[in-house]
Amino acid sequence: MIGFLLVDKPQGWTSHDVVAKVRGAARIKKVGHAGTLDPMATGLLVLALGRATRLLRFVQGLPKTYLAHAVLGVATDTLDADGAVLERAPMPVEASEVEAVLDRFRGPILQIPPMVSAIKVGGQRLYEMARRGEEIERDARPVTIHELEMVDFAPSDYPEMAFRVVCSTGTYVRTLADDIARALGGRAHLDGLRRVSIGSLNVDAAHTIDSVAEAGEGVEDLLISPAAALVDLTEVVVGPAAAEGVRHGVAIARSAYPDLPDDSFVRVVDEEGIMLAVYKTDAGSVKPEVVLA
Repeated sequence: MIGFLLVDKPQGWTSHDVVAKVRGAARIKKVGHAGTLDPMATGLLVLALGRATRLLRFVQGLPKTYLAHAVLGVATDTLDADGAVLERAPMPVEASEVEAVLDRFRGPILQIPPMVSAIKVGGQRLYEMARRGEEIERDARPVTIHELEMVDFAPSDYPEMAFRVVCSTGTYVRTLADDIARALGGRAHLDGLRRVSIGSLNVDAAHTIDSVAEAGEGVEDLLISPAAALVDLTEVVVGPAAAEGVRHGVAIARSAYPDLPDDSFVRVVDEEGIMLAVYKTDAGSVKPEVVLA
């Protein structure tokens, strides 16, 4: 069994819960996912089964799209609704004031990871320290906000804001919401988060946990192929002779594909559209990165 499974993760489930459910239903041990979703969050979780797990990093690095809902004026220790309230102070701002600061957060920005993140510092994950009540200094990390738009706003002493964001991997949307509030002189937390896409993979094509459970070992019928999952990578089609070489990890002459950009990953497929490998281009050749065949 090899392929990718798109799951619409329900609220209250951890990403590991979903992986465990799929392992049990499909009776296969080798299952991984491309990017954790917090228990509070819902939406697209991309899983790989079997040898396809070797391809997860090519999905994980793609831009992600989220729909988020934030409450301004209330800060929690986790920056989401699952945390304890740290402070509460009215923030009677208007939608126009929020719009005025959003441009500061578009493009490349620096972001300080929250204490509840899985980042390791000194061999320990930050969320483990947070559970013990510890808080340490964290270095700001570069992320990119490709798109950011407010889609709804409810004014009050504690305004509620819905926004859509397309961001690079490693972005914490909860931190983004709080940073926007800080730019307005207050604090905020998320009380809703839904991931709707990773690259070209969309939650509209995802399966529910119930449908995965009902499928059982027939979950293979729900999988999409590696070629379909990695549709964001440029496709290189090879003939029978070259395909045999690709199956053995033979490099491809760069001159055969002069239009490919340097230092990029490409998916190599045979004439039937079956994915054989991911190759990486450089100035002189196209070399194997992951060979499936």
